[in-house]
Amino acid sequence: MSKKNTIVVFGGSFNPPHNSHFSTAQQVLNQYEEVEKVVFIPVNKKYEKDGLEENKHRYNMLKLVIDKNSSFMLSDIDMNKERSLYTIETLEEIKEQFPNKEIWFLIGSDNLKELHTWKRAEELLSKYKILVMERNEDKIDEIIEKNELIKNYKQNIRKLEERIRSNFSSTYIRSQIKKQKSVKYLMPDDVYQYIKTNKLYVE
Repeated sequence: MSKKNTIVVFGGSFNPPHNSHFSTAQQVLNQYEEVEKVVFIPVNKKYEKDGLEENKHRYNMLKLVIDKNSSFMLSDIDMNKERSLYTIETLEEIKEQFPNKEIWFLIGSDNLKELHTWKRAEELLSKYKILVMERNEDKIDEIIEKNELIKNYKQNIRKLEERIRSNFSSTYIRSQIKKQKSVKYLMPDDVYQYIKTNKLYVE
């Protein structure tokens, strides 16, 4: 059995967190024996995104689930800043926390297409491994070949071998809540109850 020496960073709005988020993290742990923990990092409310729920609620919903799994970890390093961090800054902070670990960054193939435009993109690609989930009809090899910068660091890009089984999203869940439809089986029960109790995502 290989030594667990890797931390996977899973950033997102988690607005709200749902079963696909947690099953993706578990899939990473199942596929890569070297992964010790998946660190969930919710983005700051200051991140430019419409309809983003307050930091405390998104953090609390994640915490309800993550506290029950010793291989999951929750970090508020983005939420506790004056502005939302760039990805490279987030990864640098995680590296400071885990100096002896390898850091991987988990993204979808839609983000891989844009990665060359991100702040300090070359540094990001050269210093960290990028673990990519293929989405829709995307082919990771084709995305890599189309961009010179990403192609130069293709040795640092790994594809999550199995596609994520579920394709529902936080956007879909929020729309169902606004229509007063049940979302009970789309997320862990604790998160579902938290949303109901705090009347989140209703108009």
